[in-house]
Amino acid sequence: MAGLPPRKRIEDVELMRALAHPLRSALVDHLMAVGPRTASECAAAVGSTASNCSWHLRQLARHGLVERVEGEDGRERPWRACQVGIEFGDDPELRGAQLAVVGTTLAREKELTERYLDAADRLGKEWRDASGVNSYSLRVTAGELEELVQRIDALVRPYVGAIREDAPAEALPVHLGLRAFLRIDAEGKPGR
Repeated sequence: MAGLPPRKRIEDVELMRALAHPLRSALVDHLMAVGPRTASECAAAVGSTASNCSWHLRQLARHGLVERVEGEDGRERPWRACQVGIEFGDDPELRGAQLAVVGTTLAREKELTERYLDAADRLGKEWRDASGVNSYSLRVTAGELEELVQRIDALVRPYVGAIREDAPAEALPVHLGLRAFLRIDAEGKPGR
């Protein structure tokens, strides 16, 4: 994936706690999806008030997750995400904080999916046909799963809104979630 900016690697428990907050997670997610927005615009998108969003955006800025940018009219100063994705280290001592962030992320994905399903009938046929809510049950080795996730990531990352420079004028923000893990309810023993 040469040429694409890396994800922000998070190994700081305070930063993880900041991201575990549902509103802060929603703000970062929204800014990564749509680009620079004012606190008022963020508030409308995440269901909060402009003053509350402004306060939380300042807290996120303290952690280097968002920053102020120049507005087009010179009066409003929008915020933008400072990264194009987030990943965690593998420190067992941070596991609780990591799980809190993952839980918040999964709740946000569920909310976005429910919003889509509620609005699907109002969308144009082109967008309904292009959308997909799929799940697969695979049978792979750990190495094959790792390779599959890396190949999907390599396919998807050039389309990440915050870094895509060649997006057509009619391109819109789209949510794509991917989870790949060993099924604990499956036959056999986990990890075998």
